[in-house]
Amino acid sequence: MRSLNRGRFVNTDIQERAQATDWERHTHQDHELVKGLGLTSATMLVMGSMIGSGIFIVSAEIGREVQSPALLIGAWLITGFLTIVGALCYGELAAMMPRAGGKYVYLREALGPLWGFLYGWTLFLVIQTGTIAAVGVAFGKFLGVFWPAISSSHWILHFWKVPKIPVGPMTLGGMEVGLNTQNLVAILVVAVLSIINIFGVKTGAVIQNIFTTAKVAALLGLVIFGIFLGRNGQAIAANFGANFWKNAGLGVLHDATGGMGAPVLVSTLTILAIAQVGSLFSADAWNNVTFTAGEVKNPSRNLPLSLALGTGVVIALYIGCNFIYLGALPLSGTAAGSTLMDRGIQYASEDRVATAVITEMFGSYGGKLMAIAIMISGFGCCNGLILAGARVYYAMAKDGLFFRSVAKLHPVHKTPVVSLMVQMVWTAILCVSGSYGQLLDYIIFAVLVFYILTIIGLFVLRRTHAGAERPYRAVGYPLLPGIYIVTALFIDIVLLRYKPQYTWPGLIIVLLGIPVYYLWSLRAAGASNP
Repeated sequence: MRSLNRGRFVNTDIQERAQATDWERHTHQDHELVKGLGLTSATMLVMGSMIGSGIFIVSAEIGREVQSPALLIGAWLITGFLTIVGALCYGELAAMMPRAGGKYVYLREALGPLWGFLYGWTLFLVIQTGTIAAVGVAFGKFLGVFWPAISSSHWILHFWKVPKIPVGPMTLGGMEVGLNTQNLVAILVVAVLSIINIFGVKTGAVIQNIFTTAKVAALLGLVIFGIFLGRNGQAIAANFGANFWKNAGLGVLHDATGGMGAPVLVSTLTILAIAQVGSLFSADAWNNVTFTAGEVKNPSRNLPLSLALGTGVVIALYIGCNFIYLGALPLSGTAAGSTLMDRGIQYASEDRVATAVITEMFGSYGGKLMAIAIMISGFGCCNGLILAGARVYYAMAKDGLFFRSVAKLHPVHKTPVVSLMVQMVWTAILCVSGSYGQLLDYIIFAVLVFYILTIIGLFVLRRTHAGAERPYRAVGYPLLPGIYIVTALFIDIVLLRYKPQYTWPGLIIVLLGIPVYYLWSLRAAGASNP
């Protein structure tokens, strides 16, 4: 009997060691990658990936939806809360599993490989590549301020215009397919940055640090100049004092259609959830640093710190910018207004709120100053997204859930060269197709779903891997992660109900990944059992 019990203990010990080895193999840093990112570079990657062009324009749409200065700030405060709490939660996961792939790895280990794949599939198909395409085209658009020949109407090869196809509450199609000077600039920017990132993660980090410093300085400059030069008595009277709380009471009903079509009246909490489409998208991509975890020095310390520092600084700047907007322009305006003050924040020309504010400060030079700021911002954002995204497809390929060649590293620089090139090609196709804008509109719901699932994964891993090493533990657990899940679920439910054009297509794109996952799994099983 003693020998039988001893045998059981030995078998149990062998199983525990095998599980520990498997956990170590699947969740810890990839030894073949170069550890080239310190705390400064990791923090710059967080900030640089977050700051694109959204902060300069989305406040107009939010203003039209909420109809209240207090709720405009409230929308950004909710986004700030979700972003910072999410970053604190991801800090635990990143320190615990510092492997290339980030969220893909966390979802795979917590909820199973299908969930990791669905995230990676959606990231490659739309989230990362679509964002790179959109930011690249925005770079070309603002370069056209200085060289008018760079324009979306200046075609080199025009194939066709996709007809508009109404599907329920949505309108699909309507894109111009072809190569024009504007998307050519975008493709060249993506190609140049993709090639540069082949030459080592340190090279990519240097570019990231330079451009992130420049665009953080630009946002900080907007806030500082706004305090001293942008204060407008008419705007302050319209937006602050008793007017600040206009339409902000919990009992106030708001038009969820934003004045488009028959009004649908909803509560203040619901309109704040609807308004998150713009602000959440503007603050997204903060988790991109976790994709590069295999190349971060001392990841147990630097990943949680970079996430907390980076998101904290950017959210503070975003909220500061919105106070500057309210101090320079009245929130309310009319689309037919002839002056910047008449149009207000809500109807700033082409929603370019920051451009209108800078023009108020510096006159006719304001537009060019803002064009330069957005180009700097876009270039740095593109670099961060390109650098980080390629690491996810590399991790998927190592698991047999993407083309095997994508897992190949450059023989000298140890960068995922094939992954960078595949990402570049698909991004270029999205640029030429003109579809990236609609795709990004469709995917914000799915992005939030994956954030919710990842933070649910934090709870799961606390139970299933209670003994795993956790160099950092999420601040406020379980209360803050629980509040995050409830808040984000409420936002997603509201978006399903009131913004179907932004939700159902994204959900369909995610679900299409399920049969693809099983095909890849069968392919991987066949390759391992010849």
